[in-house]
Amino acid sequence: MTQRPPTSDFQRLRASAAGLLLAAIAVSASAQLQPGDGPVQVTAGVVEPTPVPFNENLLPNLRVPAGFSVSVFAKDLKNVRWLVVAPNGDVYASRREQGDVLLLRDTNGDGKADEQKIVMQNVMYVNGLALREGRLYAVTDKKILMAPVLPDGTLGMTTTLVDDLPDAGQHPNRTLDFGPDGWLYVTVGSTCNNCREPNPESATMLRMRPDGSAREIYAKGLRNTIGFGWHPTSGQLYGFDHGSDFQGDNEPPEELNAIKPNQHYGWPFCWGDRKVTPIQFNEPPQTTKADFCPTTTAPALHYTAHAAPLGFVFYTGQQFPSEYRGDAFVAFRGSWNRSQPSGYKVVRVRFDANGQPQGSEDFATGWLMSQLPPALNQPGAAGTPAEKAKSQRPAHFGRLAGLVQARDGSLLLAEDQNGVIYRIRYAGR
Repeated sequence: MTQRPPTSDFQRLRASAAGLLLAAIAVSASAQLQPGDGPVQVTAGVVEPTPVPFNENLLPNLRVPAGFSVSVFAKDLKNVRWLVVAPNGDVYASRREQGDVLLLRDTNGDGKADEQKIVMQNVMYVNGLALREGRLYAVTDKKILMAPVLPDGTLGMTTTLVDDLPDAGQHPNRTLDFGPDGWLYVTVGSTCNNCREPNPESATMLRMRPDGSAREIYAKGLRNTIGFGWHPTSGQLYGFDHGSDFQGDNEPPEELNAIKPNQHYGWPFCWGDRKVTPIQFNEPPQTTKADFCPTTTAPALHYTAHAAPLGFVFYTGQQFPSEYRGDAFVAFRGSWNRSQPSGYKVVRVRFDANGQPQGSEDFATGWLMSQLPPALNQPGAAGTPAEKAKSQRPAHFGRLAGLVQARDGSLLLAEDQNGVIYRIRYAGR
């Protein structure tokens, strides 16, 4: 799933498809894709739900398991993307389009942020955040920045650790975190939908020391892995990867990968259980796709195509029932290129006692609606065929992004279209 509209021919293809989409029809697109791809005939159902402004009257639409509740931690934050929580409970939030980082505090313990300030600014495309030993780390499309956290929660002077990450292209949203080994892990998405990358660091996960030195490619063939984390029992690194666009409604699936050093996860030549990608007509260096794909590492779990996994966190808290500990929660931003929209929800991934994923289930849903709520339709506005089609196609009031465990064990979920941070807590049955 694409997180930022691509450029050139690919962008024009999506814009054209989105225009047809206003009539809620499926389109057959013949696309000359990015250099390295071949001209192929693909059939893609393109349905982008109508965005709806946030209103707290929509909260009853959200559904969670018995005993859980959803409330608003903060709102009107514009393009809020990623979240990280300090040991004292302070919440730092990146805003990609505004190019800054916010500090949010709940000073009276009522579950709502009542203090807010900008603590880092002039950092366009800032996305991922991490905290370690009193320092905040932030990553943009090209740079990794570090700033000390001062006693009042604000930040000291910002230092640039890295300024030459690969050109972003189609996937500029980098994330980063520290592993159990103390090294800094950084995701670098592909520049394109399904091309051969000229830069070996594109479509990878990188690893480096906390000061940015000793940088290396940790794993390859990851088209766009944004959310990742280490299982609290096994210590295994897992991440959810985005499959390519324009291969159909159900292919390729989104992939949960057990990310291991020096492994290749298939992209752009293979997808799913090491199947050959039909829209990639080039062969891998010094081999063929048919020979190469069986040597790649298969996913640990599949999920519905184009759902766009972003936030990812393993639950280690005490607030939720004990059966949730060790499981993962994933925020799916939602599809734009599928006949029946997917995503727009938080999903629980169950892990067994040995830290192996067993399956997934819905956890928080309701941001996606079957059609525009009648209250939001202006009288007479649906008179033209285009307006009538718009009112009848699916709608949503949330494109989900960052997901983090708060100090009290609740979950905080960022939504970057309406600028809302939700709080999901357990209050008992």
